[in-house]
Amino acid sequence: MSSGTQLGKVRGLGSARHGGQHWIFHRITAISNVLLFAWFIGSLLQLESYDYVTVTAWLSSPLAAVAMMLLAVSVFWHLRLGLQVLIEDYIHNHGTKFALLMLLNIYAIGGAALAIFSVAKIAFTGAL
Repeated sequence: MSSGTQLGKVRGLGSARHGGQHWIFHRITAISNVLLFAWFIGSLLQLESYDYVTVTAWLSSPLAAVAMMLLAVSVFWHLRLGLQVLIEDYIHNHGTKFALLMLLNIYAIGGAALAIFSVAKIAFTGAL
């Protein structure tokens, strides 16, 4: 069983062979988001108070800092994958599609970088 017609294969109009990998990565990030958010909520519920000193002291621990960085990467990667599909499916002008995908990548990378930097700053400097 093959995908596409013989003529489509000759013209190169068959499968691009990247949709399955995209779908798997989207599901992996969804599962990791659920697990990391469960850890995050559980960790917050164990804190005795939610003032600045307590939360920054908690986030200064290596386990919490690394898990928060993983959460940030997973959330922004999941966001990028989902919005990429939305843009590719519903924006038909190639120039607009390219511009929106570039803006999406800039936003996702910038947001993840800002979150990682913020967590790293708290982790390395501790509660001030």
